Amino acid sequence: MSNDPIHQFHITQWIPLHVGGVDLSFTNSSAFMVATVGVASAFLYLTSSNRGLIPTRLQSVSEMAYEFVASTLRESAGSAGMKFFPFVFSLFMFVLVANMLGMFPYFFTVTSQIIVTFALAVLVIGTVLAYGFAKHGFKFLGVFVPSGVPVPLLLLVVPIEIISFLSRPISLSVRLFANMLAGHITLKVFAGFVASLSALGALGIGGSILPLAMTVALTGLEFLVAFLQAYVFTVLTCMYLNDAVHPGGH
Repeated sequence: MSNDPIHQFHITQWIPLHVGGVDLSFTNSSAFMVATVGVASAFLYLTSSNRGLIPTRLQSVSEMAYEFVASTLRESAGSAGMKFFPFVFSLFMFVLVANMLGMFPYFFTVTSQIIVTFALAVLVIGTVLAYGFAKHGFKFLGVFVPSGVPVPLLLLVVPIEIISFLSRPISLSVRLFANMLAGHITLKVFAGFVASLSALGALGIGGSILPLAMTVALTGLEFLVAFLQAYVFTVLTCMYLNDAVHPGGH
């Protein structure tokens, strides 16, 4: 079981709870989602409650995260899109902290669960649709009609744009889920090689040097991927919100 690369993704019930035939049990996934919110909130509070003119290292980190999301959203959706800043910043911090917590041994990676990433993606697309129709009414449908396209081509282009829009939550969720899942499985496989070879004696210990080096390298790569996936998720969210603020590119 210790070398099973899939075991780390199993959902286990911590507090069984069934209400009206619906399973509302508190699981390891639930616990680490709560932990993710708690760690992110505590970090931001502690690094911003006593702000100094000369920032500390942790204050600099929180300010860099703030400026990154603000600048990305402003560049993608303009000043009108800044009303979504709390929403986008919360998503960025949740995904980033969840990815980073998953790097600790025996911790659970909530972003390796497709239901979690899909829920985040649906939240983003749902926000785009709700705000788009509330703000622009049926003019929001202009997002499916690219400007400058000849009328005869619209019969082909509009269905493609609709399919592309509907596929956004799938691509947004699968990208994050697949990267975290694949990375952790690969890391566990190489770490398993180290443990298995080390049990074979002196010759096995010598042979375990290569998979050990790969494990160290993959660990560093996974930390980079954890940040990059939060970055990509945030950038794409900002681009999608631009459609809600400026449908049809207007």
